[in-house]
Amino acid sequence: MDRALAEARAAASRGEVPVGAVVVGLDGAVLAAAGNRTRELADPTGHAEMLAIRSACALLRSERLVGCDLYVTLEPCPMCAAAISFARVRRLYYGASDPKSGGIEQGPRVYTHATCHHTPEIYAGIAETESALLLKTFFAGRRGQSYHGVD
Repeated sequence: MDRALAEARAAASRGEVPVGAVVVGLDGAVLAAAGNRTRELADPTGHAEMLAIRSACALLRSERLVGCDLYVTLEPCPMCAAAISFARVRRLYYGASDPKSGGIEQGPRVYTHATCHHTPEIYAGIAETESALLLKTFFAGRRGQSYHGVD
């Protein structure tokens, strides 16, 4: 989770919402790490989880990450939750819950639906305080400034 937090801090320094994600293989080696890049890439799918999953899949030359674990600093949104399922990630570890946009514990609860083909093991609250503080600090600095409606 330390690496995911570092990616989140780097995202914040680029003016992105501070979320970081890391894919770890069966042997414990980091396969991919990313921070949010939605603004930089002008891509609404440029979430940390999506970027890390894409990189790890490219590295492994597979659309599946069977046996891999994903560490992310914020509860994944519904889009990312679906991608995690499609990639067959073994375990999902995340930091802060996201009452506004989360897709795991909040909102649509993607993994509770019968149409969900794969549900990873889920471990919430990992480095929750530090993850939440990064987000609170970032958005406190943005108060009064427009961030495409995400204030």
